Amino acid sequence: MRYCIMIISLLFSAAALAQKPVKNIELKQLAKNYYVCVSYGYPPDSDEPYPANSLVVVTDKGIILVNTPWGEEQTQQLVDTVKSRFNKKIIFCVATHFHDDCVAGFNVLKKQGAKTYSSKQTYALAKKENNELPQYTFARDTTFNIGGEILKTYYPGAGHTRDNIVVWLPQAHVLFGGCLVKSLEADTKGFTGDADLKHWPRAIKNVAYKFAGAQYVIPGHLGWQGGTKQLRHTLKVVNAPN
Repeated sequence: MRYCIMIISLLFSAAALAQKPVKNIELKQLAKNYYVCVSYGYPPDSDEPYPANSLVVVTDKGIILVNTPWGEEQTQQLVDTVKSRFNKKIIFCVATHFHDDCVAGFNVLKKQGAKTYSSKQTYALAKKENNELPQYTFARDTTFNIGGEILKTYYPGAGHTRDNIVVWLPQAHVLFGGCLVKSLEADTKGFTGDADLKHWPRAIKNVAYKFAGAQYVIPGHLGWQGGTKQLRHTLKVVNAPN
């Protein structure tokens, strides 16, 4: 019995050591009523936290969110933060693809009354991976009017994933590019396990043509300085041989 207790104790100790700390989110203002929420996760085979971006829009009716933070704990942090800072609840969230850095907070949002959306393709891929699922789906490019704020989804073709979409907010000329778009800080393609490297350049060209007037372009990870320069940079990165 002593040995059983010792083994169990060692297993619990190993599990505790294997747990990676959850960082606090950061909320950074982009423009009036528009914020970027930076959360942190751990890519495969990495012990260092890596930033992911969500877009937060404050309206009279409540908070709009594009992509959940990277996990349930950080999503709850955002729920608490916007309640404290703006005295508002998150009422709407749309995910740009099926990975955890976009959907891992859906269940938290649903519990507090938010409506959660993705494309049908994203829903199917998330379900296949046992990731969290939205309540509602759309089959084609869709326009939402939430609290007077217009959001337009656009599928440019496969790239970082087969299902990746971008979200355009025309009132502030904000383009949320998600993981289809690389930050100027990024010099590699990042995780490509679900990517379509052949069609990614075409998808970026489609986005660059359609949203040439974007003032702000938010990539899925790292900084968002540079506006549409990030689209040209992404094309360079995805065309590189590495």
